[in-house]
Amino acid sequence: MAWLPAVPALAQFSAPLVLVRTIALPDVQGRIDHLDIDLDGGRLFVAALGNDTVEVIDLHAWRRSARIGPLLEPQGVAYAPATTRLFVASGEGARVDVFAGGTLSPVAHVDGLKDADNIRYDPASARLYVGYGNAVAVLETSPLQKVGEVELAGHPESFQLERAGSRIFVNVPRAHQIAVVDRQKGALTASWSLGDMGANFPMALDEVNHRLLVATRRPPALLAYDTESGKRVGGVPGCGDVDDLFFDSIRKRAYAICGEGVVAVVQQVNPDHYETIGQVRTAPGARTGLFVSAQRTLYVAAPARQSASAEIRVYSVN
Repeated sequence: MAWLPAVPALAQFSAPLVLVRTIALPDVQGRIDHLDIDLDGGRLFVAALGNDTVEVIDLHAWRRSARIGPLLEPQGVAYAPATTRLFVASGEGARVDVFAGGTLSPVAHVDGLKDADNIRYDPASARLYVGYGNAVAVLETSPLQKVGEVELAGHPESFQLERAGSRIFVNVPRAHQIAVVDRQKGALTASWSLGDMGANFPMALDEVNHRLLVATRRPPALLAYDTESGKRVGGVPGCGDVDDLFFDSIRKRAYAICGEGVVAVVQQVNPDHYETIGQVRTAPGARTGLFVSAQRTLYVAAPARQSASAEIRVYSVN
């Protein structure tokens, strides 16, 4: 059974997010990239890109319990609970490594993935999708091997996989577009222009309502696209230096984590109408994290700044 954290009484306040705990990472330096979780084991995996490590946090003891490294710029992490394998994409290392879930010992790796970045595991097919170079690579996981790729108009940033369909939606900032890939055909099937918006790094998928949410940095905004038509149907102004975005399907909210030091909370009034209902202060440079619906928890990674150590901030979602 998946472990759920105890929520202090403070979290009963009406604020959309309440800080309930911080987890210190005192010797982690530099930029922190993406996160994933082992729900059953109560572990959080943190890609500490600037530190060349993956930090493993014990969510029972609320402290770091292990470290994987040295790696070369770990950026993406994905944990597969069915096989208890941890996949790590390293940009400078140009590879994906696989680690055994229990011991965290290395099991296998694939080279030749220049600037390997975001990574997604598809449990239905047991395949791994990796954004790298100017393409999305397709990897079989048993045994680990690259079996295909789809070329794009630029380097892929965040991408999302449909669960009820075969599409992958991919942010391609250099081309000012969202690329649509059919993973069954292994081909690019559409490109949606962002028009005068730019620097589209994070995205989140509301599959029930056929909406794709995309956050941009220039200018800061949250945009909603109809995944059936590819048309932009709504949006609101955003916060600065956004790098992670999550959709809470239960509360119909989006959480945009922004490096200016806030999480913007945006309410979906209906699929075409969105309203910002709060901006929760975090820390300067904190722009990545992980929303875990089963825990009602948003984890935010705050890098070291001057006299302040790196930390993971744990927010309860109300």
